[in-house]
Amino acid sequence: MVPSLEALIANLDLEQLDENRFCGTSPRNGWKRIFGGQVIAQALVAASRTVEDRLPHSLHAYFLRGGDPTTPIVYEVDRIRDGSSFATRRVMAYQHDQAIYSMGVSFHTPEPGFSHQLPMPEVPDPESLPSEPELAQLVPEPMREVWMSARPIEMRPIGLGGLSREPRMPIQHVWFRMAGELPDDPIMHQYALAYASDFSLLAVSMLPHGRTVFDPELMAASLDHALWFHRDFRADEWLLYALDSPSAEGGRAFCRGNIFNRDGHLESTATQEGLVRLRTR
Repeated sequence: MVPSLEALIANLDLEQLDENRFCGTSPRNGWKRIFGGQVIAQALVAASRTVEDRLPHSLHAYFLRGGDPTTPIVYEVDRIRDGSSFATRRVMAYQHDQAIYSMGVSFHTPEPGFSHQLPMPEVPDPESLPSEPELAQLVPEPMREVWMSARPIEMRPIGLGGLSREPRMPIQHVWFRMAGELPDDPIMHQYALAYASDFSLLAVSMLPHGRTVFDPELMAASLDHALWFHRDFRADEWLLYALDSPSAEGGRAFCRGNIFNRDGHLESTATQEGLVRLRTR
């Protein structure tokens, strides 16, 4: 993952190779695989560069292969359709002449309509929760370095949640925001949320089993990812990620999350299925 918000903004500034092809790079941080949120956000940038006067409202993606952080990623955009209200794009990401990622994105012209939403859970304010340095002192030593690694997102989980080995219901609430101010352009906040939406999702599926995604006995990887943008929002202000995992079976875990702002407005929803296996010798 990228080490700061400034580095994330630079990471999302893709090089344009031609009308429908873009190139992105990954931070050299020692990780063996590319963070999934980076590919989601970069692919969304590539798709958005081919659409005018519309914002994305949903994306549906599949992770096909683990990405190589030492090699640039080429994003190819297929302009499926430009209608009067909606536009559709398909994005394929390639490394080493192989597809590593596939995503469909739909864009919508703003219009009035019916409005309703589920209520926001009642949770403590983020200011009342331990900061990341304070929380790091409470987590087991093997996870402390990972928890304190530099990243562009500030997170404050409610309870130890995915950092604890005590079995519990697969429900977790996490406050998060970008670690700095973003430009006012709404699309930048969508890019940032797309990046952040990959955090914490798969971890909630391990809560009933007293394990974490950092467990060396586990093989965990995202298989697919979907994200819906419901309303305008700012990703540099506190957002609540209300997560749960309805099911895990056959080596796969399904997780979902509703993202609310502090006023209780449901801004976005994410779902993800991931591979969760016990490693064999």
